[in-house]
Amino acid sequence: MKVISLINMKGGVGKTTLAVNIADCLARRHDKKVLLVDIDPQFNATQCLFTIPQYVKHLKDGKDSIVDVFDEDTKNTISTVSGVSQTKPKELGKIKPVKIKPNFWSIPGNLDLYRLNIPQGDKRKNRLKKYLEKNEYRYDFVIIDTPPTPSIWMTSALIASDYYLIPTKADPISLTGINLLQNIVEEKKENFNLNAKCIGVVLTIADTKTEVYKSAKKFLQENKKWSKLLYDRELPKRNELAAKQLDSYILDLKGPTIKTALVRIVDELLKRIP
Repeated sequence: MKVISLINMKGGVGKTTLAVNIADCLARRHDKKVLLVDIDPQFNATQCLFTIPQYVKHLKDGKDSIVDVFDEDTKNTISTVSGVSQTKPKELGKIKPVKIKPNFWSIPGNLDLYRLNIPQGDKRKNRLKKYLEKNEYRYDFVIIDTPPTPSIWMTSALIASDYYLIPTKADPISLTGINLLQNIVEEKKENFNLNAKCIGVVLTIADTKTEVYKSAKKFLQENKKWSKLLYDRELPKRNELAAKQLDSYILDLKGPTIKTALVRIVDELLKRIP
């Protein structure tokens, strides 16, 4: 099992889009068993996989989400009939992902992550890694969609990961951000003895005809650090994808260009993993 986090401290760079569609492409075209973990409290990846009624029913039925992975608190419930009762947190081995389609499962995100008070030194940051270790023979790949902040959730994702991938827009602000991101990752790797390895930078929402894109790609190609990590293909900007992000996968879209780009990105990702 290979665990890959998609990380970037800047929002709106296509991170979630890439995470969901890499998982779908691995499951559909490469016949791999894939688990997508949504550890972002904004749960955007989950919104791509579930309709609102489906997600509401999932929670009402008491089914599992990412909160169950991290919540260790025993809760008191007060009933006028039976008085006070306690609900213990779920054991990691009993947390069940949702099957989205053949070869594709997900642990849905949950806004209630914001309510969990987990200090930086808390051992719960290791719980995602422990959960995945209990399921390592069930999946070929785990894709983790992380929040765009250097939070305990990003740390937990990196602790659990073998690799991380950086999606970024081809503009000056985003390119400045990846240097800062790399510094934060290196600091976390040192503080937490992490082994996660960077397997590349993917340009996303790319308009290849603009001077901004050409300048950004040239910058990366001439940079000693990033030139070896830059993927050959970018994920192009497409209005159809933006309009249907919450109810379509890239492989289901009509335009061949963006589908070919995704397939090539996933092919290169697989080549970069030993």
